[in-house]
Amino acid sequence: MKTVFEISAGGVVFRKSGERLQILLISVKEGKIWTLPKGLVEKGERPEKAALREVKEETGVTAKIVKFIDKIDLWFYQEENGERVRHHKIVYYYLMEYESGSLEDHDFEVVDVKWFEAEGALSILSYQKDREIVKKALEFLGERQNARKS
Repeated sequence: MKTVFEISAGGVVFRKSGERLQILLISVKEGKIWTLPKGLVEKGERPEKAALREVKEETGVTAKIVKFIDKIDLWFYQEENGERVRHHKIVYYYLMEYESGSLEDHDFEVVDVKWFEAEGALSILSYQKDREIVKKALEFLGERQNARKS
């Protein structure tokens, strides 16, 4: 069986709306899947640059990297040209702060882009590994907020 190795990068994009923290998610696969924006790292591209590029392409927004969150290691199978192909993918995730842009400017691969309050984002995400990444991002943001108060 053929195995394909891929490296992707993406982000947990956040903003404050009043006192509320919001997380940006995308919907794919005919709107059935809610996930974090991410995509393949191109040859010679740094994961950080790929994450910023993919967020811009998939969501229509520009963000800045605050910090590296974590990487996840995925194995999955996919039908490709009538053949079952095994994929091994590593995804690097970064915490990103929203700077500008419009959600209407997302690319054609994405069905919808929406801001969700933190708890809403955790409940709507389709994949457990995405929830784990968002939880790590929220922990950091909570610690950062607490540090500013002291």
